[in-house]
Amino acid sequence: MDKVITSLQNPLVRQFMLLQEKSRERRKTSLMVIEGTREISLAVKAGYQLTDFLYCPEILPQFQFHEFFRSDKISCGLTEISKEVFNRLAYRKDNGGVIASAKAEQKSLSQIILPDSPLLLVLESVEKPGNLGAILRTADAAGISAIILCDSQTDLFNPNTIRASLGTVFTNQVVTASTDSTVTWLKDNGIRTYAAALTGSVRYDEEDYTSPSAFIMGSEAFGLSEQWLSSADQCVKIPMNGKVDSLNVSTSAAILIFEAMRQRGFTCTSHPHS
Repeated sequence: MDKVITSLQNPLVRQFMLLQEKSRERRKTSLMVIEGTREISLAVKAGYQLTDFLYCPEILPQFQFHEFFRSDKISCGLTEISKEVFNRLAYRKDNGGVIASAKAEQKSLSQIILPDSPLLLVLESVEKPGNLGAILRTADAAGISAIILCDSQTDLFNPNTIRASLGTVFTNQVVTASTDSTVTWLKDNGIRTYAAALTGSVRYDEEDYTSPSAFIMGSEAFGLSEQWLSSADQCVKIPMNGKVDSLNVSTSAAILIFEAMRQRGFTCTSHPHS
């Protein structure tokens, strides 16, 4: 192991800062930054390849770190950094003590593994990393089959998304695709689609989601595009009695997903990860 890095001007530290702050750098290098032992462990177990690993012995005791490092079979380079450097890079100051970079693999529709009666979530242009992270946590909790990001305005590997998801960005099947290809793929796989919209003609709890189903959710600001509203098999609405006309997209997704899970007897619909 090299000597401890104490300078914010160190090239490796500067690369981590760029990856944290610039989506353009993440796209150019196909790398992402992962903070925390739980999140890093989930990424490694899901098959993501770590490229660099930074460790702060002032925060995480050596015996705990080496136990974690061995148990997860991490094979990339290991570099010690000072507490000052760690706190410049990390969102959770003085906490965790580990931060890594990894290959950010974008997956496609053809890579989705479907169970017998899938339950999917399609997100169109969800803009806020925190909302996407919260939705990923709900999807993991419910064990839904896959999440499809259509024409996404949010970088799946934005550090804020990874943090907000508590690492469930790595436990879910998440793919990116265009709206056109997703509409075709859903029809080809016999999956009935339910668009969530304020203009929906049917209450969400009046539909049957026990057959192959997909919920379609739109952006926080503009809702769903006309293409999705017209191509969906049914538009459903969540009744609201307050003065504000819409729920947060992550809350709406949770309501729909767990109604479907209730109807399915809370049986997991995801395909087991290898």
